[in-house]
Parts: sequence; structure tokens; C-alpha cells
Amino acid sequence: MTTLAGFTDRPVRVVAVLDTPLSRWLWLVKWILVIPHYVVLVFLWIGFALVSVIAFFGILFTGRYPRSLFDYNLGVLRWSWRVAFYSYNALGTDRYPPFSLGEEPEYPARLDIAYPERLSRGLVLVKWWLLAIPHYVVIGFFLGGFRLGWWSGGLVSVLTVIAGVTLAVTQKYPRSLFDLVLGLNRWVLRVAAYAALMTDTYPPFRLDMGGSEPAEATQQRADGETPS
Repeated sequence: MTTLAGFTDRPVRVVAVLDTPLSRWLWLVKWILVIPHYVVLVFLWIGFALVSVIAFFGILFTGRYPRSLFDYNLGVLRWSWRVAFYSYNALGTDRYPPFSLGEEPEYPARLDIAYPERLSRGLVLVKWWLLAIPHYVVIGFFLGGFRLGWWSGGLVSVLTVIAGVTLAVTQKYPRSLFDLVLGLNRWVLRVAAYAALMTDTYPPFRLDMGGSEPAEATQQRADGETPS
């Protein structure tokens, strides 16, 4: 997995690029097109849950998240994020998601999580069911529900439908709306990584909008580039 140099305080890195042009009408049938992915993701998320239980005991007794298990769960999150970005959590691309647990650097939606060399053996006992509760309350408003290891309904889906209707009428995806949708998804993915015991860094209560991580967006502005 790629090492996230310079992101030691932000181990979860979510990057996405809004593809242009986008089809005006393809978004109406994406729910059919992603069915094969949903079928596979059902089994992948069952594996994710089992791997997380094994990792829990690994961290509890050794302070380490077994690397092969970490890579599997990261792969499931990557796959899910690509499907979500293609479909009704962003509608940010018309490029069909690959059936892959790998990094897929050419795809416009990417996720990386820095592998932790050591994890707290005490925190593993309280992360997902206690410490993450305030975030669950917030992202519950964002997401509304849970489907096949991903989310549905809630603010994210409402904004995505608005984006789809706007796209159908104007053939344009409003940049400000895309930035907001990405910020909400980024928040959810950070919480998912923390709750899955993949990092000890507590997710910030902060909406980092846009397709780039905050440090990258700042550097792009300094270089005179337009953030993704």
C-alpha cells in the first residue's frame, strides 16, 4: 500500500476527480448497472466483518493489525467507495468501477489509509462502540440508512439526486455541490476507518470539502492550480 508521507495526522486520504462531460441520463439506470457490484459486495462485507473481529484480537494481544487483514479491509473500502462515487453517493463519474480490491490509481475516486505499525491495545476495546458514537449521530444524518456495506438515503443521497436532476437539465454538475458531497463522503470514510480499528487517529468533526485532501488543496492553490 502507498505510504502517506506528510499525512501522519490524517491517515485516511480520500481523493476524487469530477469527470466531465457526464451523461445527462445515465445516472437514471446506474442502479441497475451496479447490481453485479452489490452482489459481490455482500460477500466482501461479510468477510470485512469477520476480518475485523480477527483483527480486534490481533490488536488486543499484540498491538498490531495483521497486514494481510488490513489490506483486505482497505480493499473492501476502496471497492465500496468507487461504487458509491459512480452511483448514488456522488454520481461523479460515468466510468464503470473495476471489480478490484486494489488501489486502481487511474480511477477518479481513490482511497488510501496509512498502515499503522502499532495500535493502542486499550483503545481497541472502546473505539467502535463508545468513542465513535458522536460521529455515528452526525453521519446518520448524512446517510439515512445502510445498504450492502455502504449508505443510502439521508443528506448525501438527496444532494446526489439534486445533482442528477441538474445534470439532466443543464448537462453540468455544480462544482459547489460536488465539493459538499465529497466532504460528506470523506467524513464517513474517516469514521469507517476508525470504527474498523484501522487507525487510532480520532476523526475530526470537520467538513473538508472538495475532491482533494486539505493539505493538497492548499498546495494546489499556492501553485496556482484549481483543486479537483
